[in-house]
Amino acid sequence: MTHQLAPRLAPCGPIIDPKAAERAHEMIAKRAGERMGVVDAAWPALAPVFSASPYLASLARRDGVRLPTILDSDPQERLAQILTAARGVAAEPDFETARKTLRDLKADLHLLTALCDLGGVWDLDAVTGALTRFADASLHAALAQAARVEVARGALTHVGDGADGPIPGLFCIAMGKHGAYELNYSSDIDFSIFYAPEALPVSEGTEPQGVAVRLTQHLGRMLAERTGDGYVFRIDLRLRPDPSSTPPAMPIDAALDYYESVGQNWERAAHIKARIAAGDIARGEAFLAELQPFIWRRNLDFAAIADIHSIKRQIHAYKVDERLEAKGADLKLGRGGIREIEFFVQTQQLILGGRHPDLRSPRTLDALAALRDAGHVTPEDCEYLTAAYHDLRALEHRAQMIADDQTHKLPESDADRKKVAALWNQGALRSFDAAVGKMLKGVNQRYGALFKGEEELSSRFGSLVFTGVEDDPETLATLKRMGFSSPERVAATIRGWHHGHIAATRTERGRELFTRLAPRLLDAANATGAPDAAFNRFADFFASLSSGVQIQSLFLAQPRLFELVVQVMAFAPRLAATLARRPTALDALLDPAFFGPMEMPSEVPWDPSEFEPSMDAARRLFRDQTFRIGVRVMSGTADARDVGRAFADLGDLIVGGLAPAALAEVERLGGGFPGQVAVVALGKAGSREMTAKSDLDLMTLYAADEPAAMSEMKGWSADVFYARFTQRLASALSAPTAEGTLYEVDLKLRPSGSKGPVAVSFTAFEDYYERECETWELLALTRARVIWASSPAFKARAEGAIEAALRRPRDVARTAADVLEMRDLMERERPGKGPWDLKLEPGGLVDIEFIAQFLQLAHGPNGGPLAQNTGEALSALIAAGLADKASLTAALSAWRLEQDLSQLIKVALENGDDPESEPKAFRALLARAGHVTQFRSLKAKLVKAKAEARKAFEDVVK
Repeated sequence: MTHQLAPRLAPCGPIIDPKAAERAHEMIAKRAGERMGVVDAAWPALAPVFSASPYLASLARRDGVRLPTILDSDPQERLAQILTAARGVAAEPDFETARKTLRDLKADLHLLTALCDLGGVWDLDAVTGALTRFADASLHAALAQAARVEVARGALTHVGDGADGPIPGLFCIAMGKHGAYELNYSSDIDFSIFYAPEALPVSEGTEPQGVAVRLTQHLGRMLAERTGDGYVFRIDLRLRPDPSSTPPAMPIDAALDYYESVGQNWERAAHIKARIAAGDIARGEAFLAELQPFIWRRNLDFAAIADIHSIKRQIHAYKVDERLEAKGADLKLGRGGIREIEFFVQTQQLILGGRHPDLRSPRTLDALAALRDAGHVTPEDCEYLTAAYHDLRALEHRAQMIADDQTHKLPESDADRKKVAALWNQGALRSFDAAVGKMLKGVNQRYGALFKGEEELSSRFGSLVFTGVEDDPETLATLKRMGFSSPERVAATIRGWHHGHIAATRTERGRELFTRLAPRLLDAANATGAPDAAFNRFADFFASLSSGVQIQSLFLAQPRLFELVVQVMAFAPRLAATLARRPTALDALLDPAFFGPMEMPSEVPWDPSEFEPSMDAARRLFRDQTFRIGVRVMSGTADARDVGRAFADLGDLIVGGLAPAALAEVERLGGGFPGQVAVVALGKAGSREMTAKSDLDLMTLYAADEPAAMSEMKGWSADVFYARFTQRLASALSAPTAEGTLYEVDLKLRPSGSKGPVAVSFTAFEDYYERECETWELLALTRARVIWASSPAFKARAEGAIEAALRRPRDVARTAADVLEMRDLMERERPGKGPWDLKLEPGGLVDIEFIAQFLQLAHGPNGGPLAQNTGEALSALIAAGLADKASLTAALSAWRLEQDLSQLIKVALENGDDPESEPKAFRALLARAGHVTQFRSLKAKLVKAKAEARKAFEDVVK
């Protein structure tokens, strides 16, 4: 029986390109010379190979000795010679010579392996075993060469030649297919480098970490760097702990700490195949022994099992009705591909292997057989998946053999796919495609039945796989379909969270919950129409959490609430910033009364006797309450009138809590003063029509008990004392502190505006509004409301003075003329900024407010109704029949619509943003706020309402 390779080779399929085969024959003959006889004898088996694979043809013709030597040799003996030579490179004194030798040996190995695979001489195990053993030998030689460089540098004392390897204390753990002796034809090699700093033979004064990192760089130069002779192996070091933030070579203790604290289930799965491939073998095996409890957990709770299941459940097809076909099929990562078989096996190993050591095989098919023998996989499924695995790996190898590409996909073009088919002994492309499609479908069906009926962790847009250390192509495609502008950044961020980079996912339970939350987050972000903004702001919030278990559990238990929070992230940057800075603001949403009436606390949560602590406490209260109100606006569960009152009530509460604090502070500095003071709100604060961005228009009224009264300590007069009070109050309300800001405070609506004293004496107020005030000041006074006073009696007195000023007789025609003149001036100097300027555009809020204010001034002297709130005033005027009912009804209807829209716009958008350019989801929110189903209908409704309101203004104010 011959052991020579040539006569044992069988044709792998048809000659797909006779001319290519002929050219290869000519070129090889020129190089092989007198040894061409063995080539010609084997040519019937070689022609199909070289006609389909330019890469293999190039290996054969590049060196006239290579192909004849392989054909003349026993393949196992030739493999042994190549492996011996590769390990011998460790002793080569010249680095560049070593690099060339390894690359030449890799070419020998590649041609030998391909011919034995395609010619039917070696089975899958023999092929992958040969590739893996050469990787091990090359890694050993590269380590020795790297050590030699560092010895020459003076960083290492010597190159080891004993059992502890070329670099005592340092070892390489082969991962994935490399670890399981399952390397594919053009595979890179996944390994991790660990070392014991105290054991490295470093020179005195040399830092071990720097040496270890440089050694890794030398490995890259030796193995992966492309030269004129090619490369040996691409290397991938990213399966080490947290590769984005750790050096390429890690100390053993740091690695163990990582796996014990934040190691993930996919890392447990990756370590099923781990083995020591090179270096200090004994130290490496001791390291792996310590990892066994991490890899194989004897006790798994429900959450842990569900998280393991998630490895499988993150994969989903974007188009569920799409046929599985050969054209462009990803044989590794696609549906029905190799990964599905591996996950089918590994997820069950992780769950069962802790208690059943016989299920721990690192090799996929051995483990599958063990699962069958233990009754966890049916014999039929085991048989089908085993055959499919062999076929998929064979196809993967053939796709890579065409041009030595690290591809796992079958070509899209028919011509290129015919080459793969020919190497797989298929001459008819249609038959090839049908066979591949049927196989992919069969694998996918069996994979889909695993853990069937459990919660999906993918999206309707496709797979969302964040295990491992590299981007999953299908996941990036899914994220792109979902609207993310930078899928790679989103994927990297989520992987970082899975690695425990933030407190919310630092615990195992936190990571298990996040595995379930991640797809919901991405779907919710997509649903907003502004996925980038939603995700980025959620990331800020998520990173600020001190713990993630409770909040993630809440989000999973209440999906509608979670969707609302993500919507807030997308459309309300100020609310999102509040959550990021103060995540406890979310507690408000847990209150069962959250969606009930928006009521403020009855008392402020601070001691008014402590001025600066009161300021900080007020800002915390403001932040929490504005968040509550804003979320109600975003959720569409609050009427705009209620929202305006809630914002105003919050202002009242804060002023009511800070005014006593400001007064106490002034008394502390200047002594007590015998007098009374009140704070009057004007503008939207007075009318209780505030929005999220309203400032506070305020006025302070005071009265001394005696005209000559002075403060007890400093002898301040009334005007000085109450000016100090007003300044302190304004500062307390507007100055930034460590807790943020509250309001912009405007005191210009007081008598004489910015030219007069900041605090107004009671007598000056009465005199001014009787003798000097202009019409615009009376219009503003219709919204005046006393929100705090030092005594109930003085509050009543102030309210009486305001009403008296409004009920004084006046010339109605003159008042109307003044109002029209003011409106004309505003339209010239402050014109509206477009159809969504709900305040200044004709028919906007200013027109409607002028209607209500003018009629109150016109009829107030005769006992007409007075109301600070525009809507309440219009309703009262309609009831009193003091103007054309149709006009006032149109104005009231427009006011309500504009209030509804204004509240949402002020919560969500920055000043000047055009709602029409916002995402569709936000336009839908606006439509809902306007009580219509479509944004297009809202625009028409708003145009009509503003036109009617403008006409009402023109009809009433004349």
